[in-house]
Amino acid sequence: MSVERNSKASVTVIGLGPMGQAMARAFLDAGHAVTVWNRTAARADELVARGAQLAPSAEAAVAANELVVLSLTDYDAVFAVLESVERVVAGKVIANLSSDTPERAREAARWLAERGAGHLTGGVQVPPSGIGSPESSTFYSGPVELFQRHRAALEVLTGADYRGDDPGLAQLYYQIQMDLFWTSMVGYLHATAIAEANGISAEEFLPYLSSTAASLPGFQAFYAPRIAAGNHAGDVDRLTMALAGIEHVRHTAEASGVDGALPAVLAEAFRRGVEAGNGAASLTSLVGQFRRA
Repeated sequence: MSVERNSKASVTVIGLGPMGQAMARAFLDAGHAVTVWNRTAARADELVARGAQLAPSAEAAVAANELVVLSLTDYDAVFAVLESVERVVAGKVIANLSSDTPERAREAARWLAERGAGHLTGGVQVPPSGIGSPESSTFYSGPVELFQRHRAALEVLTGADYRGDDPGLAQLYYQIQMDLFWTSMVGYLHATAIAEANGISAEEFLPYLSSTAASLPGFQAFYAPRIAAGNHAGDVDRLTMALAGIEHVRHTAEASGVDGALPAVLAEAFRRGVEAGNGAASLTSLVGQFRRA
């Protein structure tokens, strides 16, 4: 083991799916001593060959280091691990980079605090291929002193965007990003299905798709201050026109043999806004409608 590796904080990584493996590799590449554990031990073989230490149990993995990074499917899996290591968790800092709701992150933080441990919530904004890049980013929240203490190690994985003391904030920021990501990707796939149903390949459609996607930041920059001010004036767009437009999309999809359920969901949201008396208001009036829902 090199002097450089010995000079850097050692870390434990629990959960060796594609994301956890990428994290463990990034720590190893940066010169950290790494202890790993996974229910299926064979997933650690490549990491062990590169110098990681495979712990015989989750308890041994947590006992090995102060900083413990969790990369698990959800907080059900997180609590299954935490409950199995309760005896050794005091004094540890759990950097929980698993995905779930903000309230479950707060629940985990309370559970650990009651047992003398710290919790940093993380929301990783990139796929495994982005781990190890400073251009990538992860939301963090929790006690600032714990974040600062382990920031250098965490920034081996990605850039770190600290959002505040509330342990739920990192998950909140992550989930609203995912809301935008998943709806945008499904919209892209639905539009591509219509294109292909009409003989337009995904490659041929791409430059037009890209042009529309590139226009969205301009719309968002225009509307954000209006939304913040509660200004939903229909001087630029109107909900009645949005309803008519999305119905045209639905009819086009169905005439092409493509499932029209996705635009139908949007049409229903638009229709509720119109029926509530907001037909002459901007599409942005849906923000209030969604909040009430």
